[in-house]
Amino acid sequence: MRRALSLTAAATAFAAALTGPALVTSGEAEAATSGPRTGFEQSNGARWTTQPEEQDFLRAVDRESPRVRVEQIGTTQQNRPLQLARLGNQQASLTVLLICSQHGDEPSGREACLSTIRNLAYAQDKRTRELLDRSRILIVPTANPDGRAADTRGNADGVDINRDHVALATAEGRTLARVIRDQRPDVIYDLHEYGATPPYYDKDLFDLWPRNLNTDHDVHDHAKELSGDYVRPAAEGEGYSTGTYGIWTDPETGEPIKQVAGDGQERILRNASGIKHAAGLLIESRVDPLTDEEKADESVNNRRRVHSQLASLDGLFAFAGEKGRSVDRATGEARRAGYADRGPVYLGGADNDPAEPSEILADPPCGYQLTAGQYAEIRDELALHGVTVRREGDGALVPLRQSLRALVPLLLDERAPYNLVNGQPADEC
Repeated sequence: MRRALSLTAAATAFAAALTGPALVTSGEAEAATSGPRTGFEQSNGARWTTQPEEQDFLRAVDRESPRVRVEQIGTTQQNRPLQLARLGNQQASLTVLLICSQHGDEPSGREACLSTIRNLAYAQDKRTRELLDRSRILIVPTANPDGRAADTRGNADGVDINRDHVALATAEGRTLARVIRDQRPDVIYDLHEYGATPPYYDKDLFDLWPRNLNTDHDVHDHAKELSGDYVRPAAEGEGYSTGTYGIWTDPETGEPIKQVAGDGQERILRNASGIKHAAGLLIESRVDPLTDEEKADESVNNRRRVHSQLASLDGLFAFAGEKGRSVDRATGEARRAGYADRGPVYLGGADNDPAEPSEILADPPCGYQLTAGQYAEIRDELALHGVTVRREGDGALVPLRQSLRALVPLLLDERAPYNLVNGQPADEC
């Protein structure tokens, strides 16, 4: 198996207490051991990093390392900052975006992302330096600060941010849409946690690619390759079991017996990523204690959850290093394909669930007419998505001949399950 980038090595002060072996091996180049430490690291996993500690940590990394720039990209309802850390070559064509802890009560991804920012900032090994030279890495360490403060799944209004990537009704959803529109990531990696149902659904880590049928085939295949050839082997190499999110399996045969989640609905970030031409991957670490030791000591459970996320991230960065040119070419071709305005658009279905005839626009209209009132109602959302609009009198025409071709009917067709308004199919464009 390929050697993973030794990004977790910078956390040497607490690595010895992690369950499973450390990612760094004795023969690898020295990784940074300096730099600030998160509240999680300081407590050896006994507690999660507080938000004041997160701000101090990010300020310190930004101040001390020329590799990192941290900027505020939005503000939550409760006036907490939404932040983006930029690392790597900002002129590189390959862009990798990490979205951490959209659900506030799923903190392990956030801890892994904070540590990763520091580890990338200080590591001196050749592979990390090459990765940073060839790619642009963007990290939103806490996508739901209000939910993290309250330890709730939703934001301050109780809204699940990971169901808001079409409507963009939340400050958090709007901010993430703006980042995706402006930065055009080639890979979007979405970190979560889940509750197990033994013996059918209890892997250490689950992942899932975009199932939405509007995802370009090559982009879809790259996302599955990220999962099967990189993330899972990296995690399994560290002793963690892996599987496909949302699929119960028979413990005797390993065959799928039930699907409980993971469909193709476009409002989920994993699927919105594919529709917007990024190789998206959802990653889910197991919350439930695995051993008597974890049941007796919460910090042991917490460390395992975070370390499994870090192990999977080594797979992500190996993918970026080895497959960067290929995925960049695939996403670029997918973005251009919409201008040809050819092929069906799917209003339902998934890659493992064929769309019903009623869910297929086999011959979509060339565009959708919006009245003045409709356009005024959703103009901001169209702009945040990056959808091209032509003004016509007091209203507007939204053509399908554009990069985000498949997104247009999902937003505007009356048959789409999560549409914003019922646009009028246009006869001429």
